[in-house]
Amino acid sequence: MAAFYHVCFAVPDLERAMRDFQRSAGVEWCEPVSDRLGGWDYRIVFTAGGAPFIELIEGAPGSPWHAAGGARFDHVGFWSSDVREGSRRLEREGFPVDFSGCPHGRPFVYHRMDSIGARIELVDIGRQENFLRAWHPDGEPMPAIDETGPAGATGHR
Repeated sequence: MAAFYHVCFAVPDLERAMRDFQRSAGVEWCEPVSDRLGGWDYRIVFTAGGAPFIELIEGAPGSPWHAAGGARFDHVGFWSSDVREGSRRLEREGFPVDFSGCPHGRPFVYHRMDSIGARIELVDIGRQENFLRAWHPDGEPMPAIDETGPAGATGHR
């Protein structure tokens, strides 16, 4: 479980969700960022203060994060020593790919985990330095699932 680093909610209104988390639990946020993946614009924000993080994402219609039906728990995120090998491992275990950012130049992949009604996200450890720079500049490196080890053992990178 050591490679777990965030939970994510897809929301139709980023500012409202940030306000509600702040009012209900005192959660503090970094500044939201706008970005684009493929043909979709989206806005994203993470909690301040370190792992485990809460991520909120507001996605355009048709995007993997579109929340027209209302806010939802979207995924649990883990670092992976090799996102492609990790994705193959999850498929072998019966968790189908739901969306991959890899064809868009982003090394992450979502797999359906119907038992929790959400997805599991693997993010390649090579993205961690940029993640820390953007969202937790003084943060220490976080562990990753070691995809070369037995059945996805966790380890430090």
